[in-house]
Parts: sequence; structure tokens; C-alpha cells
Amino acid sequence: MSEKQAVIPFRGTPEQEAQLNAFIQEHKDEAGALMPTLQKAQEIYGYLPREVQIMVAEGLGVPLEEVYGVATFYAQFTLTPKGQYRISVCLGTACYVKGSGNVLDEISKQLGIQAGQCTPDGKFSLDACRCIGACGLAPVMTVNDDVYGRLVPEDVAKILATY
Repeated sequence: MSEKQAVIPFRGTPEQEAQLNAFIQEHKDEAGALMPTLQKAQEIYGYLPREVQIMVAEGLGVPLEEVYGVATFYAQFTLTPKGQYRISVCLGTACYVKGSGNVLDEISKQLGIQAGQCTPDGKFSLDACRCIGACGLAPVMTVNDDVYGRLVPEDVAKILATY
């Protein structure tokens, strides 16, 4: 984690914890319960912070190291929160050749975060992806379900201002 990024505190609610605990109680005696429990936990919380991993480990009676190992091995899981506005910049070949790396750099500069991070206020998260299938619009980025194409770094400030 860079020194510029503030640690985002865990903001789980009692309702979320009750929902996760109910799922754990229902499945704790089943073989292979860890994977579906982590999937449910991420569905509930949006990501798998240490606090949630501990709940899962204690609830299922498995070592925290095993929970962490599974959570970091599979790409479907994330240990960092996602923002209200999830920005994804395509770094696939067509987009990269047309300058998406520069677009990503400009977003990083403007938001003060790197790919894989979330702003301290939880408003924006930034990720890089491979191909989103909009090569004819290269370079492309998405903000949640909105797609922006034929981008240059100078477009970034205006796009971010709309959110």
C-alpha cells in the first residue's frame, strides 16, 4: 500500500454480520463450505477485509491462513473495498496501443490512487482490466456501467467531474 493511500476503516454493520453468521451456521458442517462462504461474504460486504476473514475462519473452524490463502488465490475475491464509482481502464492490446496507459496514469494522478485502490472517501475505485470487447472505441474505460471511448488523458477531468 502506498503511503498516499489512507487505510479505509472497516464499516460492517450488525445486519451484515448477522447475515454472514446465518449463512455460516447453515453451511458450517458441509464439506467444502469455505468457497461458498467467502462468495457469500463478498456478496454481503463487497470485499473480504481481515475482519470478515476472521469471522469466516472462526465460524467455520478453519485456520485464518487457509481463509486468506483462498481469498488471495482466486481472482473473484478482493481484499480491498470498491468505490461507489468503480472505474476500470482497459489495457488490452488495442486500447493500450492507442494510449490507455496514459489515461490510467491521468486517473491515478487526479484521484491520488493506483490501480487496485479506493479513494479514502469510498467514492472511487480504480482497476485495470484486459479486454472489455469495445476495441473499436479504443482506448476505453468504464465507470460502473457507463462506457467511455476514444479517450485521451485530457478527457479524464471532465468525466470524473460528472460523478
